[in-house]
Amino acid sequence: MVVGTIVGIAGLLLFLQPSVRVIELFGVRIPTFVLSSGVLSLGFAVGAPAYLRRGYWLRGVAHAIGAVGFGGLFFAAGFGSLLLLWAGLAVIIGGVLFLAAESRKLE
Repeated sequence: MVVGTIVGIAGLLLFLQPSVRVIELFGVRIPTFVLSSGVLSLGFAVGAPAYLRRGYWLRGVAHAIGAVGFGGLFFAAGFGSLLLLWAGLAVIIGGVLFLAAESRKLE
């Protein structure tokens, strides 16, 4: 439930992006789409150990990949780093390809 709530908040932030451009958090002005990727990364980071502890290896790895990838996008925007942006995208795309290959084994 915690992970679903966090991911729902990330989706809501992304939905609000056209009308709410910037949110002030702890005295720092953060663009809504950047905050959304950070919240999404947090949700994935909470989900990874929760699934791994229960023995759901593939779900846990998927959440860990999402946490690293979207965390990279969040920090790329925060630091203005093109390298982090490309690294985050590479992790997400690599993760999607890995998960697609692993899901074929499930059939």
